[in-house]
Formats: sequence, C-alpha cells, structure tokens
Amino acid sequence: MTTTEKITDKEAVLTSVDPATGATLATYPIADDEAVRAAVAKARAAAPAWEQLGFDERRKALLRWSSKLVAKSDEFCELIHAENGKPLDDAFLELMLALEHIAWAAKHAKKVLAPQKVPSGPMMSNFSARIEYRPLGVIGVIGPWNYPVYTPNGSIAYALAAGNTVVFKPSEYSTGIGNFLAEAFAEANPQLPEGVFRTVNGYGATGAALVKAGVDKVAFTGSPGTGRKIMAAAADTLTPVLLECGGKDPVIVAADADVSAAADAVAWGATSNSGQTCAGVERVYVDKSVRDEFVTELTRILTDVKPGSDKNAHYGPMTMPSQIAIVKRHIEDALARGGKAVLGGVESVKERFIEPVVLVDVDEDSAAVKEETFGPTVTVTTVNSIDEAIELANNTTYGLASAVYSKSRGVEIARRLKVGATSVNSVLGFAAIPGLPFGGSADSGIGRIHGEPGLREFVRPHSIAVQRFAIPGMALLSYRRTQANMKMLRKMVPLLHGRHK
Repeated sequence: MTTTEKITDKEAVLTSVDPATGATLATYPIADDEAVRAAVAKARAAAPAWEQLGFDERRKALLRWSSKLVAKSDEFCELIHAENGKPLDDAFLELMLALEHIAWAAKHAKKVLAPQKVPSGPMMSNFSARIEYRPLGVIGVIGPWNYPVYTPNGSIAYALAAGNTVVFKPSEYSTGIGNFLAEAFAEANPQLPEGVFRTVNGYGATGAALVKAGVDKVAFTGSPGTGRKIMAAAADTLTPVLLECGGKDPVIVAADADVSAAADAVAWGATSNSGQTCAGVERVYVDKSVRDEFVTELTRILTDVKPGSDKNAHYGPMTMPSQIAIVKRHIEDALARGGKAVLGGVESVKERFIEPVVLVDVDEDSAAVKEETFGPTVTVTTVNSIDEAIELANNTTYGLASAVYSKSRGVEIARRLKVGATSVNSVLGFAAIPGLPFGGSADSGIGRIHGEPGLREFVRPHSIAVQRFAIPGMALLSYRRTQANMKMLRKMVPLLHGRHK
C-alpha cells in the first residue's frame, strides 16, 4: 500500500509500504497532468508500429511477456505479498490466472477479430459486405489494489492483443506491482517502441488526468462512486468507458445441495484475500432444511482460518486501512438490527487484520446486506424456498456475480439471477476460464473483460460494402432512379416481407 510524502510544494512521491507492518518498500514519483499527457503521447506514437505488427507478432510479444513473468515469478510474488499483503501462494495463483488470460487473448485475437463476411441480402446482391475490426488506439487502464495483477490484466492483455497501446495507472496501494508488470513487458520486448505499455503513478488526480489526456477508451476497476466520476469526466469528450465497480455477490444453497462442499466454498469465497474480492461471497441464502447443517459446517471451517503475514496465515491484512472502519460499521449495524454473530464479531476487527465473522439472519436492510463490505465477513439468511432465495439475491443495486449449490437445479436457478456470471457448485469458477466474459450491470458497471467480448471492447467495427457490379436499370441509390424501378420494388417487397402470418 502507499502513502504520500511531500517533497516540495510542486512535487510529491508515493511511498509504498507493507500493509502488515507499515515498513517502507519503495517510493515512486507521482505523474502530474503534464507527465500523463506525455505518457499518452508516447503511447500514441507507438500505436501504429504495434498495430502494424499484426496478430501473429503481437501474439509472440505477449507470450514473451508471459515467459518473463514466469521467469521472475518468485520475485514478483514476493512483491505482491509485501505490497498487497496476500500470502505467497495466493499471489502465485493470481499470477497464474493472469498468465492464462494473457495466453488466451494472445492466441485468440486473430480468430475473434478477423474480418467477417456478411450476407448482403437480395436487394443488395450486387454488393459484397464485410466487417473489419480496428484497434481504438490508446487505452487508459486504471487498476484496483485487491487483485493488482489479474484484474487490470483483463483489460491490458486484451487491449494489447487487439492492437492498442496501453497507459496503466495502478492503484496507489499497488504501485510497485503495476510497474513490475510494465517493466517485465519492456524487458521481454526490447525491440518494441517504449510507449506500447507504460505506467503512470499517482492518486486519484493522476487517474483523472489520464481520463482527460486524450485516450481512446478508459478501463476502470474500483468503486461505483469513482466509476461515476470517471464516466462523467469521459463524457466531456465522448470517450467510451469500461467500468467494473464491485458487487454484493450472493450464494444460494438449495435443499439438495452438497452442504459440506457449499460450506467449504463459502468459507474460502468469503474470507480469502481478506474478503477483498469483488466477485467473492458476501451473502448466503440457504434453504431452511439444511440451514443448521450449513451454518455448523461453515463455522467449523472458519474457526481454524486465521489472518496474518507469516507463511501459515490463510489470508493477509486489510490492504486499504480505511476499509477496516467500513467492515466494523457493517458488523455493528448487523448486530444492532437483530442479526447474530455465530463466529467472531466486532472484536474480530484488529488494527491491521480482521478475523472471520459469520452473521446469521441479518436484517435485509442492514449495511452488511445492502452495501459492499469488502472484508472477511459473510451473512447467512434462512429461506423457505428457492423462489424466496432468488428474490432476495436479486434485491440489490449490484449485478456482478453469484454462485448456486444444487445437485439437480443449479443451472435453472442460475438463469434467474440478475448477474453477469454464476458458478454452479463452485465459487468464482468463471474467473479462471479465460473464454468467459466477466462484468456486471447497474452499480457493478458497464462492459465486459475476458473472452471474445473482452477483445471486442477494445476495437471499433468498420463496415465495408463493395459494389461488385451495377445492375442495369436498378439505380436505387441515385437521382437516376426511375418510376419503373419503384414499380418493381413495390412488387418485390410484398414477396420478400409481406407473407408472414
């Protein structure tokens, strides 16, 4: 994580610190408006060369980047652990997922974004038609701190594979991690122009400057409030945006669920990464017939789950200190509204770490149910039917992700959830499958990363119609059109479109 250290009235640096100890890790210059514009200008200058490489050469460059990250994985994971706080194993898993997505984007971009022939239709049969996809140009990526490699990479790798250059503003809480990513790309590809993929460091002002620096699209991950500000700022220049703004993700445990498996998955999904997972588990709706069994098993598992910074810790500290107060407020509000803590409570909130907290039958209007908690807590609510569970799960301003546990009705239930992604009999399974798009609606954001839609987020379709030959006497798109032409059309249209009952 990072703090600000003033040097002069006009200069400042970010000081990266270990969230578990507060120890200083490194300092980074903050990019002001001028520096951000300069970075975008370099990316703009590099864009033609990067696009002209074509899909095959870009594929090689991206895979060289992956190989460099693998070669430096021990060093990188140590940095992720130090700056973000998550255990080394979790850091490696995050890197692994990012590598999977780099590979998918690199290897599929050519097929997904290849020119497509389109039928021209009977009225335009003398034309050939095709759609070609052009890179947008320069993409500004503003990344999060909770998954500082995996999440922004869903925009970075896909934008690069599609032929764009990228200017990346990592979170102020993971500045070193973001710079490591960009430096590894440059080390793997020394022959490329400097501006293909670069970073700018700073706080919100640097991100705001990036939005206004003339980029061709902004990809942002963070809170809905900041997402709205970015969208409003981008509207001044009609700059398109891709926003991933969090979730309040539900799990439904049906009467026929494998209760042990569900409890195991919820325990991990609610507390891994200190609960700082936008698509993790925050709410559980469990059928009354298996409620007691589920709560007992969930509590048993989490009793032995401990936070810390040592090698035996299951998860690390809260990366952003201000989030600790939010988690505490949610627990207090849940208990004040009649909820019961069957594991932990307010006392679980420590100075840097939060122990697991399980809250049962919490008022649906409480902050712990309505707002994104982003901590190692989970609410468990008893329901009388699947219909009730679905209604409560959908009663949110978010629409990001979900999970369903049912041996016979999983997909049926999943189809009724108003979210962008659902795992059936698992949690977060969709996040590890590169071909599946990821994103949400409402307060969860706009657009998709990953998969074919993720590649198409970073291109513009270009429709091309080519007249192959002229049809004598059929000058429809001309002032030479005759009444004979129109008479023929009036006979053809009913035959083509007027016989459907």
